[in-house]
Amino acid sequence: MSAVPSAHDTQPAALEARLARYPAQQSSLAAQRVLSYREADCAADRAEDRALPLVLLHGIGSGAASWVQQFDALGDSRRVLAWDAPGYGASTPVAAASPVARDYAEVLKEWLDAQRIERCVLVGHSLGAIVAGAFAAAQPGYLAGLLLLSPAGGYGAAAADVRDSKRDQRLAMLNELGPQGLADKRSGNMLSAQASDEARAWVRWNMSRVIPHGYAQATHLLANADLAADLARYEGRICVAVGAEDRITTPEACERIAQVARTRLQIVPGAGHAGYIEAPAAYTAIIDTFCRASGT
Repeated sequence: MSAVPSAHDTQPAALEARLARYPAQQSSLAAQRVLSYREADCAADRAEDRALPLVLLHGIGSGAASWVQQFDALGDSRRVLAWDAPGYGASTPVAAASPVARDYAEVLKEWLDAQRIERCVLVGHSLGAIVAGAFAAAQPGYLAGLLLLSPAGGYGAAAADVRDSKRDQRLAMLNELGPQGLADKRSGNMLSAQASDEARAWVRWNMSRVIPHGYAQATHLLANADLAADLARYEGRICVAVGAEDRITTPEACERIAQVARTRLQIVPGAGHAGYIEAPAAYTAIIDTFCRASGT
């Protein structure tokens, strides 16, 4: 990771310096695969009965590094881990060219087992919510609670032409622009009009580092997924939150997800899609409150 800003992408040096406290690590999985992740575990020397781990799953244009502000705020009270999804960072991609949520959920289980995590609070943002929902439906015993931030619902229940169109448009944009071009063109959509320059730079920094193959697989995942169907199968504790100014997974769309999850939608004023980046205090409070309410 370079600490020298380029002329094309001004990097938020303060956030990068904080990120250096949580270096990328790799967990060895079966069949010579790896899963890269970052971790805050400032409470490692505390009693064994400390709070359950918190596991964070990023969206399609992001990575583990995007959660640095949550590492800082929550790492003193519990173990906090964020993965680079398969195909992101140094994580081995899933095998399928057009994967489904179950493919990623299986890797998540394998990684949690490798980390000796038997129970946790799971947070999924945007596309990460799709993976979190599939994992919750398949492995409910691992979860003390499921928190979905600006969840993407997926297009699995849509007509075939809608699924194909959504998938092909995003793939065409990736092929045309590449990761840096995507970051330059799309990162602004992730935030509210009031977002700080630092938040804008941080979203752009993370998006510019996606791996094209992994992003393409995640695009297929988005087209294939049906989060609502998975949530209907999960009977555990769920919370859903969205920024009031989210233009990607709108409050109206998230309300439908919350209804399926049988919970009340929390709306964060003045926040866009990447709310946990631009409004870290508000989102960290939501996460911390949910963890405590989940008995952890």
